[in-house]
Amino acid sequence: MTYQYLTEENIHQFIKIALEEDIRDGDHSSLASIPKGTLNTAQLIIKDDGILAGVKMAEYVFNAVDKDLKLEILKKDGESVKKDDIGLKVHGEASSILTSERLVLNCLQRMSGIATYTHNLSKMITHTSAKLLDTRKTTPNFRLAEKWAVEIGGGKNHRFGLFDMVMLKDNHNDFAGGITASVTATKKYLKEKNLDLRIEVETRNLEEVKEALEVGGVDVIMLDNMSVVDMKKAVDLIGDKCQTEASGGITESTIVKIAETGVNFISVGALTHSYKSLDISLKAVS
Repeated sequence: MTYQYLTEENIHQFIKIALEEDIRDGDHSSLASIPKGTLNTAQLIIKDDGILAGVKMAEYVFNAVDKDLKLEILKKDGESVKKDDIGLKVHGEASSILTSERLVLNCLQRMSGIATYTHNLSKMITHTSAKLLDTRKTTPNFRLAEKWAVEIGGGKNHRFGLFDMVMLKDNHNDFAGGITASVTATKKYLKEKNLDLRIEVETRNLEEVKEALEVGGVDVIMLDNMSVVDMKKAVDLIGDKCQTEASGGITESTIVKIAETGVNFISVGALTHSYKSLDISLKAVS
């Protein structure tokens, strides 16, 4: 069962912590300068071409700050946007709009950057059956938003955290005494704890692939930093015995050849750690 991270509870908790970090005992700039009861409108101006993500998050943020703020959604999550497009308009108490502004933009800019990068990479491999995955290489306390953005951009979410899947990386295997020892101990642990978790094992060469197949009970074999030639051999060797995931420094220049090896998944950490945020601003409508 895949962990469902996009729940109302999780989203509200994320926003609560983020607003506490920013506001504490008050947005004194807005409280000091703008008379209470001043009503106004602001609009979200898109300054880059890309894929918009974070609109639903923005709705949650505005509502958390002030339930009386009214939104006019002009562009939805997942839509292509161009420079000078207006994504949304927000109407209501001017100070509430300003208190919401930074968290709304922080989410929209970053999420749109991730969605755009994910969309562009996904588009490059549509002629294959490979699916693009994210990783745990996320910003601390911002994982929910970043993984949400990957989905909006057309990618797939890998495990959310350490708790919802077993991934035996090279360090696990080396510390445990090898792949066979690591997988055997894991199967015993899961049975004892009555846990139904998928097992993925990282392999670095064809010998390790063979070992992962021989020990059995593995759901996914990760092919880490292998050459395209060895990756194709590994995919042929594995066949339909389990799923395959390519990983390790994958870029725009290598992703097509890797996808064409026949792997099921391609994980790209850069989706959430090396994207370029979209330039987006929230400006008062005079």
